[in-house]
Amino acid sequence: MSPADRVAHTNRWRRRSLVEKAVLALGMLVLAVALPPFPASPVIAVVMAAAALIGAAVPFRLWLACATAPAGFLLVGAFSLAFQWDGGGFSLAQNGLHLAAGLAARSLAGVCCLLFLALTTPTSDLLNGLRRAGLPAELAEIALLMYRFLFLLAEVAAAMDAAQAARLGHVGVGRRLRSLGLLIANLLPRALDRARRLEIGLAARGWTGELRVLSPKAAPSLPVLAAIGAMEGGVLLLGVLV
Repeated sequence: MSPADRVAHTNRWRRRSLVEKAVLALGMLVLAVALPPFPASPVIAVVMAAAALIGAAVPFRLWLACATAPAGFLLVGAFSLAFQWDGGGFSLAQNGLHLAAGLAARSLAGVCCLLFLALTTPTSDLLNGLRRAGLPAELAEIALLMYRFLFLLAEVAAAMDAAQAARLGHVGVGRRLRSLGLLIANLLPRALDRARRLEIGLAARGWTGELRVLSPKAAPSLPVLAAIGAMEGGVLLLGVLV
């Protein structure tokens, strides 16, 4: 189990209704996309980060680690808007800083919304909620199996990397690059073999095409939904009036 999955199963809001968390995260995401970036997007980012870190007690280091990769793409996109390349080299694009700041604020708000949902709700709960919302069961099963396959890839890669390190395959840059090439070349066949064994194991246990997992069903609280609606209404007014 990855650290993100572990936190999703053990955070303070694990037993909260999926409806409440989805209304909060997706509602704020829609506002981040629809409203002007300032001042709505920074407010949304702060609210959703506080909901994850303070409300659900998600560890800050894990939240920051999960936000690092999206932040890298965000910075690259903002840089490409802020600057331009011409015959004289790099120069500041016309209205570039304003566009870059707006993109960064809007993207950061969206990342905070999705991180909140991902770190407070297990994947099995999300897929069960999508099933209840009308997603075909076949698509849900494919999504769950692909999610499991990603962890198979990571597990096989970690085992191969540890084996290379034990055989001094990481000594020196040349050996390190050669080991990395061998790892990449052998990763997919080994992962496919593990996936095949997983399929055989499921078939031996009478798998009929549906993976049933325990997923607690909590009824949404009307006062909580009202508070979420009031919060999102306040953000909407802030974005429209300011």
